[in-house]
Amino acid sequence: MNEVIKNIVERRSIRKYKSDMVPSELIDEILKAGTYAPTGMNSQSPIIIAITNKETRDKLSKLNAKIMEVDTDPFYGAPVVIVVLVDKTVPTHIYDGSLVMENMMLAAHSLGLGSCWIHRAKEEFETEEGKEILKSLGITGEYVGIGHCILGYPDCEKIEAKPRKDNYIYKID
Repeated sequence: MNEVIKNIVERRSIRKYKSDMVPSELIDEILKAGTYAPTGMNSQSPIIIAITNKETRDKLSKLNAKIMEVDTDPFYGAPVVIVVLVDKTVPTHIYDGSLVMENMMLAAHSLGLGSCWIHRAKEEFETEEGKEILKSLGITGEYVGIGHCILGYPDCEKIEAKPRKDNYIYKID
């Protein structure tokens, strides 16, 4: 099997992480992969925020948990949180941001790291706390959160894929 397809087939969402920090060189490779995701008419509408600062990471975790109405860490202990936001004035913004997320998750897997897409970025960055984070980074404009790509070293056994459903593919010959 081709290495790219093997990476796609074997990647799983990881929901338990070691506390070890991911080296910045690996984070940078993952971020670069995100910037090469296709975007509608090459608009490059997404922006990516990489969070390795534990205080900021924990603040975002608490905000996400509050939205979810839970008292647990929605980031499953992952030490790195990457947030993808997109310019909502671009017609393809949801697709553009989703492709960035997928590129980063595939890149993480190819580097031996675990990842998982965590939702509620949209709701987080609609709050005053979320807006304040963007303001502190000098980010202005009409941005909407697409998701969080959490990263880290898996603290679990290899997860096997569930069988694919029978009616997944239809062919017209």
